[in-house]
Amino acid sequence: MLERARAGRHALLVAATGAGKTLSGFLPTLVELAEQPDFDGLHTLYISPLKALGVDVQRNLLGPIGEMGLAIRVETRSGDTPSDRKARQRARPPHVLLTTPESLSLLLSYPDSFTLFANLKHVVIDEIHAFARDKRGDLLALSLARLQRIAPQLRRVGLSATVSDPDAYRGWLAPDADEEEVDLVIGDPGADADLSILIPDGRVPWSGHSGRYAARQVMELIEAHKTTLVFCNTRSLAELIFQELWKVNEQNLPLGIHHGSLALEARRKVEGAMADGRLRALVCTSSLDLGIDWGDVEMVVQMGAPKGSSRLLQRIGRANHRLDEPSQGTIVPGNRFEYLEARAALDAIDARELDPEIFRPGTLDTLAQHILACACAAPFEQADLLAELRSAAPYAGLQDEVYERVLQYIATGGYALKAYDKFRRLTEEPAGSGHWRITKPAVAVQHRMNAGIIVDNPMFDVRFKNGRMLGRVEEGFASTLTVGDHIFFAGLSLEVERMKDSDIIVRASTKEARLVTYGGQRMSMTTHLADRVRAYLASPEEWHRFPDDVREWLEVQQRRSRLPQPDELLVETFPFEKRHYMVMYSFEGWNAHQSLGMLITKRMEKLGLKPLGFVANDYAIAVYGLEKITDPAPLLSPDILEDEFVDWVEQSMLLKRAFREVAVIGGLVERQHPGKRKTGRQVSFSTDLIYDVLRKYEPEHLLMKAAWEDARARMTELGRLARLVERAAAQMVHVDVSRVTPMAVPLMVVIGREALPAGAAADDSLLIEAEALAAEAMRLD
Repeated sequence: MLERARAGRHALLVAATGAGKTLSGFLPTLVELAEQPDFDGLHTLYISPLKALGVDVQRNLLGPIGEMGLAIRVETRSGDTPSDRKARQRARPPHVLLTTPESLSLLLSYPDSFTLFANLKHVVIDEIHAFARDKRGDLLALSLARLQRIAPQLRRVGLSATVSDPDAYRGWLAPDADEEEVDLVIGDPGADADLSILIPDGRVPWSGHSGRYAARQVMELIEAHKTTLVFCNTRSLAELIFQELWKVNEQNLPLGIHHGSLALEARRKVEGAMADGRLRALVCTSSLDLGIDWGDVEMVVQMGAPKGSSRLLQRIGRANHRLDEPSQGTIVPGNRFEYLEARAALDAIDARELDPEIFRPGTLDTLAQHILACACAAPFEQADLLAELRSAAPYAGLQDEVYERVLQYIATGGYALKAYDKFRRLTEEPAGSGHWRITKPAVAVQHRMNAGIIVDNPMFDVRFKNGRMLGRVEEGFASTLTVGDHIFFAGLSLEVERMKDSDIIVRASTKEARLVTYGGQRMSMTTHLADRVRAYLASPEEWHRFPDDVREWLEVQQRRSRLPQPDELLVETFPFEKRHYMVMYSFEGWNAHQSLGMLITKRMEKLGLKPLGFVANDYAIAVYGLEKITDPAPLLSPDILEDEFVDWVEQSMLLKRAFREVAVIGGLVERQHPGKRKTGRQVSFSTDLIYDVLRKYEPEHLLMKAAWEDARARMTELGRLARLVERAAAQMVHVDVSRVTPMAVPLMVVIGREALPAGAAADDSLLIEAEALAAEAMRLD
């Protein structure tokens, strides 16, 4: 990496966790500043996806700098940085600034950005895989294009441990998307990880996805290792697993919890305790997937299915930051399908097969936000800015007419809104000249208060009476609470004392409580793991590797119905308790299945099949109703993605929710005004009003188009849905059986019980029911 820097080359470094990636990224900076001790100003920007990562790197960077006696100033800048320090950083910048894409974008919106970044030498982007393919990546790519214009000598460096297509990332990182400009540096892969699947008592449950049944065995792992990270796929699951572990923590070992909805102070406290070696285990979510370097972590436990080999490798890499010793990790599958998924992930890692990565064109709401940021810094010439925007890989194909539409949107709000002065943020003077500036200084103030890519659901603060903040819960969940209710949050049982404005005042309790739940998209199993699971089902010669109960499950399924070949879509129909069921084993992920379930039940209504509902997981979808489905083919004909899909998206909250996000990112609706912050309800109300106006009078509005793209691509995983429908048309195999089949049991158990309160009693009743249903499914007569 030092060699590439001396040659003035951009570089992408792909190396295992613990190989010294971050230090390799910074080494050219340290060398140059050691050789030029009188360098004044900002020398290197370090961009991280997580605020916590910047703090962690600062800690690990300051040590070597201090030991070498170098006069190098290193500071962090994020949404958590005090305003006086932010002002000082612009006036007297440090040599190295650790920041996030959003904070960088804000810095670029100030007129002094041209002097602040004029002598910038390096931009180091850590964990590049974590943002390159989403809206934060779009914003960062645009910011890099602007930085390159301000400082043509700038070098770009990307760092990652898990990249399956390095050339695609080289193209994303390069100026003008020219991958030849970026050298690829591959690090020593180090020792292979030591991975296993934890199966308590040799039994894998029929249902559930938490792995909570293994709490005692996980606690034994914690007792046997110096420090353990316990990863969960959702914040709710993290709270649940923390409580389950605490119940069996007979040695009273210090345990912690960490997720994105906890208060900053709580997260910092836990991070500090981990860094100092004061915790034996930390239950966490994707908030710690990336780059946090705690050398004492000996074991990583993944609760529930891993969902992807790259994600699993990233998490396992948090253990044992040494190249010469294997990282230790184990997966606790929640049910039998999850066992197959866990096995698929381990086999994929053995084969060095990472999750496929799909890049898409940049989004228009992000583009609008960036153009306004540029205008806040200085007036611009239309043609010059277009050339700059096209030098960012996601916008290399930006068409003239689309660019013109974005400019007009920022200037007027669009045809239906141009009568309102508040939507006028840009003006062209003189008209037709291509010279643009902001309409008034207040536009810049509003932009800086409201810029950002992450649009949270409306949130309520959870506090003790003394004002101490514990964290935040979503407004939808808060609306279900009343005084006297008990919730598990921040690892505590809490009683709701009162609710005021957007605050929930609580006190500590010892009573059983219900879990806080969050909306948002669930992780779906990646396509290549799904392909491996399909291959297992069709390969009985592989089954000797599986536990006895999993092997028996597949053998009885084969005798009673059939197991799908990799290219088949198996559809089973059977009666159960006076209802008729259809189960499709499509393995296309929970998000695609949720969308398809809604579409199929709508079509069943049209066909008079009297649907009652559906239930889905990552592996299959079950729909049920009062009439027998004799021919599933019409329910999955290709036109379902044109007729029902468009109708459903327009009628559902899906498009409204997507519109709310793009309206906030695109600057149409503000979250904050000087001196006050809008509540989530106010933001939703504003966006709903504008949405209704645009849908009626300007359905082709730029943001309606952006909302449709979001709704289709992100919220429904339309590509997987389309593949599923195509496969149904060509390769559906329908098997009509007299009663429930073994593979249907994991789905059947949860029908009608998705809304059960989380708790031991509810779980126990589900397990009893699962065993009874399984006994019927596994009978061979």
